[in-house]
Amino acid sequence: MRLNDIHLRDPYVLPVREHGTYYLYGTTGRTAWDGRPEGFDVYTSKDLTEWEGPYPAFRPDASFWADREYWAPEVHVYRGKYYMFATFKAEGRCRAVQILRADHPLGPFAPNGEGPVTPADWECLDGTLYVDESGLPWMVFCHEWLQVKNGKMCAVRLTEELDAAIGDPVVLFRAADASWVVPVEGDDRFVTDGPFLVREEDGRLLMLWSSCGKDGYAIGIAHSDSGQLAGSWRQEPTALFGKDGGHGMLFADFSDRLLLSIHVPNVHPQERPAFFPVRQDGDSLLMVDR
Repeated sequence: MRLNDIHLRDPYVLPVREHGTYYLYGTTGRTAWDGRPEGFDVYTSKDLTEWEGPYPAFRPDASFWADREYWAPEVHVYRGKYYMFATFKAEGRCRAVQILRADHPLGPFAPNGEGPVTPADWECLDGTLYVDESGLPWMVFCHEWLQVKNGKMCAVRLTEELDAAIGDPVVLFRAADASWVVPVEGDDRFVTDGPFLVREEDGRLLMLWSSCGKDGYAIGIAHSDSGQLAGSWRQEPTALFGKDGGHGMLFADFSDRLLLSIHVPNVHPQERPAFFPVRQDGDSLLMVDR
């Protein structure tokens, strides 16, 4: 199958060179908003063009706490294991990020730790792993606009086993800090979605993240002026991708070409994964004309 045949939101690509394989994860389009999801699937490819699958990567057992809105899985390699950071929801419980673990990118993934690593009384989503300059693991995630109006981008330390949070989250920035962001409802509600951190070769630290722009769902870039997770974070004035597509991440293909993975359009049920070449331009990133 081709990418146009795969109904996914929030596409995340894990290239594994020793396998010669790309692994594609994402929010299952069919159950993104309604219905009971089966879990998360994974697709595989040798060339980013022809894909096989879906294969079941995570299937919850009867004791798993969440039964709806399984969103935005992304898989990171950490200390020889594969860790899936994903968003879940249940009736009477706040949306939360749970970390899962497996020995192989195909899974099966199983819960890592006793439950979510986001605060129990916060509506949260879109956790991503960041390992700082001292080798300490952190999770960057969103404190959702539905609860706080001006969505927050937050970070929290994780244990070495990635099975629990250490201490309280810290706020990195808020959605309305970026001039390209427009309110999603009324005039005081601003979205934070989809953080993804990029450490440049020269040590600079960037973050891709999504919100609503003037032409729909969009991706912007934030810069840490200190080069550290604590920031301060400076927002670029215009979006990297500004027209009805988002939740981006970067990966290098096996030819070391840098690609941006997003879903487009941001309209259900039309959303599909798409890859776009990007390049470093000074201290930022630019889309490359094909």
